[in-house]
Amino acid sequence: MDKQRKKELKQQAQQIEIYMGVVKITNTANGKIYVVSYPDLRDKWQFIQNALNSGTYSSGALVRDWKEYGHDAFRYEVLEQTAQQGESREEIGRLLRQMQRPWLEKLQPYGEKGYNRPSF
Repeated sequence: MDKQRKKELKQQAQQIEIYMGVVKITNTANGKIYVVSYPDLRDKWQFIQNALNSGTYSSGALVRDWKEYGHDAFRYEVLEQTAQQGESREEIGRLLRQMQRPWLEKLQPYGEKGYNRPSF
């Protein structure tokens, strides 16, 4: 592939909007929820399901319930999203924390209500 074509493809890739945001996973069997944010929401539910199936997802309690209740007991919902364009990793992390904080405060997905752990 010539240099000009590579340059064109790179420019096209940079113009693709990637959506970052906050999602909620709900266990419909017991009502517990998990609220988490990601810098790229493309195919995220598929990624999460694969990690839960393999037991490698970051929330051990969610993995245990996934194995107990099965995938049909869980619902995935995007709570908030926004396009990300060229921000640094640090800036994206800051924006995601800003987006996630109000959802955590509102939904309180801790203890008996959810899978999140409170941060102090």
